[in-house]
Amino acid sequence: MMPPSAFLRPEAATALMRWREALAGGALFALGAALLLRSGGLPFLFGLALASLGAVLLLSGLRRGLLRPGAEAPGVLEVDEGRITYLAPLMGGSVALDELHEVALRRTGGGEAFWRLAPVDGAPLLVPTGARGAEALLDALAPLPGFSGGALVRAARDGARDGARGTVTVWRRSRSARALPRP
Repeated sequence: MMPPSAFLRPEAATALMRWREALAGGALFALGAALLLRSGGLPFLFGLALASLGAVLLLSGLRRGLLRPGAEAPGVLEVDEGRITYLAPLMGGSVALDELHEVALRRTGGGEAFWRLAPVDGAPLLVPTGARGAEALLDALAPLPGFSGGALVRAARDGARDGARGTVTVWRRSRSARALPRP
């Protein structure tokens, strides 16, 4: 049996994979909205729940889709228990969330983009935006005090659209915020 990707052009398969959560959320929202409009009673409540879940998935999927670049870069980003680790053949490293001082997006003249995760002490961790798992940064950085996921998405989206180069600071720890509280 042929895999479904054999029926799609590679560009279409890549686009579907990039926006998969948003597409699933849109489908759930549409199904829930259809139930809302055509029924009453228990199916109406089920439709309301589906539409709500679909809306949340759609918005989350749109944010994640904007963070996923079209091109792949070497390496894998992993997030585990408050530690961000980038594994790559030439460069890599690890930084704990409570050690982070600054998060920035750095674009080079050659068009490459890197997330720059700078700890208070030590060398910054550079993670290519195209690394496998890089979209997990949105959820991993969410507990940081004063962090805005919207700023992270805007930095990735605007720089890619404008072809701008340089560094955009997305988050910086304030002097009053020492470290993340431990559970």
